[in-house]
Amino acid sequence: MAMIFSIAHGSSSIPLQDVIAVFTGQGSDLQRTLILELRLPRTLSAFATGGLLALAGALMQILLRNPLADPYILGISGGAAVGALAAMLAGLGGFLISGSALVGALSATLLVFGLAHGTGSWTPSRLLLTGVVVASGWGAVITLMLALSPPQRLPGMLYWLMGDLSYARTPWPALIVLLMVCLVLTPFGRSLNVLARGPLQAAALGVAVKPMEALIYILASLLTAVAVTTAGSVGFVGLIVPHMLRLVLGNDQRLILPACVLAGGTLLTLADTLARTIIAPEQLPAGVLTALLGVPTFLFLLYRSR
Repeated sequence: MAMIFSIAHGSSSIPLQDVIAVFTGQGSDLQRTLILELRLPRTLSAFATGGLLALAGALMQILLRNPLADPYILGISGGAAVGALAAMLAGLGGFLISGSALVGALSATLLVFGLAHGTGSWTPSRLLLTGVVVASGWGAVITLMLALSPPQRLPGMLYWLMGDLSYARTPWPALIVLLMVCLVLTPFGRSLNVLARGPLQAAALGVAVKPMEALIYILASLLTAVAVTTAGSVGFVGLIVPHMLRLVLGNDQRLILPACVLAGGTLLTLADTLARTIIAPEQLPAGVLTALLGVPTFLFLLYRSR
């Protein structure tokens, strides 16, 4: 329903019967161009990005056993932002910006994992502290790049940092990664339930804790990297959605993880639809609306759990 609403609404609304006509091979040329070439790819990108972020947030909260963990806490978005902004400063565009963001995100993942591992095995607290420090370093580099960039490049750079789906035209890589990760996680639902209770209890019940934690970290990093590459830095989706679902569904990861994909995708799809309709024909970054929705929601959740 959210995706149909997103396809039908924007700077100009299209009646539902006309939307159905386009998908059945009918409709005018203008409607087919507007829906199939502009709105459908953007809607699929928004759904995929929201699902990626919500699933990554749920995995991070299991890995770090910290309800405040989100996909960006380990500096992955900072590395992606530095890569993308560097590509913009170099005058590159389109696919090269996305590729640079992906390289930056994966580099940040390797950096954090390498520093947190050290000479011995890493722990969730060491990983968390390392990620926070690395994220702060990326933030300083981003500020320096913005200060030194030409004025004509600043609007595009700032929009990317706030999360913008205007240029998301290839949703299929994100959708494929999301589907593959869901398939990989499906057999591990029970193990994730036990791991969420703590590493000692999980080890006592036969879970291979270290391999499982490494798998979660790799998958969460991959999800975050692909999401940031697709839409920039969209905040609060990975933090809010798992919390809201646990209030409704409990803490069974076999339900929470697939529900996070659907709820996260729905949330970002609706936020992006509002972002391009509130002040149409002007468009807002989707990340602005997710933050405006996420901050009061999170404060309400904190208030309820006092």
